Amino acid sequence: MKPVVQEEITGCGIASSAAIAGITYKEAKAIANSIGIYAEDQSLWSDTQHIRKLLAKLGIKVNKEEKSFKGWASLPDCALISLKWHLENGKPYWHWSVFIREGGSEYVLDPKKALKTNIRTDFGRMKPKWYIEVNA
Repeated sequence: MKPVVQEEITGCGIASSAAIAGITYKEAKAIANSIGIYAEDQSLWSDTQHIRKLLAKLGIKVNKEEKSFKGWASLPDCALISLKWHLENGKPYWHWSVFIREGGSEYVLDPKKALKTNIRTDFGRMKPKWYIEVNA
């Protein structure tokens, strides 16, 4: 799986969905917009329903529930993870990324534009709160 960089500061959910589906950010954004999902909508990173709806439209199945992060070894081979989880005025917010385990390697596809590399293996620095298993 290859990383997709978010083209908007709030486009991490769209970029993560694009990476899982194997399409470009532009393609995923057009599909998201066609079903009423926009990167500017803050609920993209404070609610899971939008990303679930987008992934379903892309033909990707995910588990219905979020699971608490207990450690990198306990993650499934593909999962959406919530990084930088925090509360603002009592409402949760996070940054979407994708955990991948394939070919004997583990890494995180982080769509943040400012990173030197969007393939991360600095697991000690990332602190997921929970994840959604991807059944792709």
